[in-house]
Amino acid sequence: MRIDRRLLAAGGAVVVVAAGGIGVAYAVSGDSEEQATGPEAEQAKSAALDAVGGGSVVGVERQDGDGPGVYEVEVQRDDGSQVEVHLNGSNRAVGTAADDDSGSGEENETGEGDDD
Repeated sequence: MRIDRRLLAAGGAVVVVAAGGIGVAYAVSGDSEEQATGPEAEQAKSAALDAVGGGSVVGVERQDGDGPGVYEVEVQRDDGSQVEVHLNGSNRAVGTAADDDSGSGEENETGEGDDD
């Protein structure tokens, strides 16, 4: 059975273009939300829990530019509400916001004192 080289080349080109398109779409979507891990993330979790008076950590992300700080730590409080804590490089809280991932943009940012 003989395979037409032009057909094979065209099929390969389609695969390459499709893969490139998927990569570009992922890169520009801004919704990667990659979770931070490691010792620094563990320290950020502890600092965030201290800042809001307890609860449980839902996730830790490196700051994506939509608020102050280096880390964004999502904490579920004991009353069921969620809050996003922004931490600086020294793991000090520099702001908190009601965690609203609905995309409405109605997070109320409150900066904490940074009097060091």
